[in-house]
Amino acid sequence: MATPPTPSLPPHAVCVEVVAVRGSAPREVGARMLVRAQDEQGSIGGGHLEWLAMQRARKLLGQWRADPAGMLAQDQTHALGPSLGQCCGGAVTLRYQPWFDDALPSPAPLFHLQLHGAGHVGRALARLLATLPCQVRWVDVRDDAFPPPEPAQQHAQARIERVAVDSPEAEVALAPPGAFFLVMTHSHALDAQICEAVLRRGDFGFLGLIGSHSKRAGFARRWRQRGLGEAAIASLVCPIGVPGIAGKQPEVIALAAAAQLMQMACRPPSPGAMRIAHQGTETSRDRD
Repeated sequence: MATPPTPSLPPHAVCVEVVAVRGSAPREVGARMLVRAQDEQGSIGGGHLEWLAMQRARKLLGQWRADPAGMLAQDQTHALGPSLGQCCGGAVTLRYQPWFDDALPSPAPLFHLQLHGAGHVGRALARLLATLPCQVRWVDVRDDAFPPPEPAQQHAQARIERVAVDSPEAEVALAPPGAFFLVMTHSHALDAQICEAVLRRGDFGFLGLIGSHSKRAGFARRWRQRGLGEAAIASLVCPIGVPGIAGKQPEVIALAAAAQLMQMACRPPSPGAMRIAHQGTETSRDRD
């Protein structure tokens, strides 16, 4: 949260926030962009509107730094079609306000994910998820499986915690209710143990297993013998990934899986939605 303004404290930046939308617009109410002297964080939708907002914000930043006593939040309404030449056709009201922190606060995570497996697909998926507002507990039994930590990226939003443990199936109990799970370890036996722990827990939001239909069928037979019911088994998504994305490369599978997570995070659960998600994609073959 930003520090309250005082006449003696110049702002670090200017926060530009979408406070009203009429008709079609590139971003929703609440979208924010932090404009500093040399760079920006966040976006209000790009295009000519964002370019003008950055120019105005930097002008205000210079004025407010020169005269902190004159700081006052300002609103400005833009008609996107007539005045800016953008094809959205609506109108957007932007609020410019002094900001006294170095960055915007982290948004609430879209989802909590327990990601099992730091192989090729797991690493590709972690790179994608780093750009999204999500919380990830990344689990593997191999200490040396995780790639070296990358330098902090300007647009990284995710909180990714790396966990190396001997019994990854025990980590399942530590996830919050409604958490998502993706299982893609180096061992089919370990995949089965982790998935069974999730299915027996029951209060998850999504469970995806990398692999083919035949892998799913073999696991299902084993779980039935161990007393798992059909309703629980039916909630497993395998293959993973949204339909229609072809390719077996780790990066392609990771992209399809990330899109599926976003689908599940951005719409309320329903039987129809779950059935669509469970169809998966034929290209998510056994890997890792």
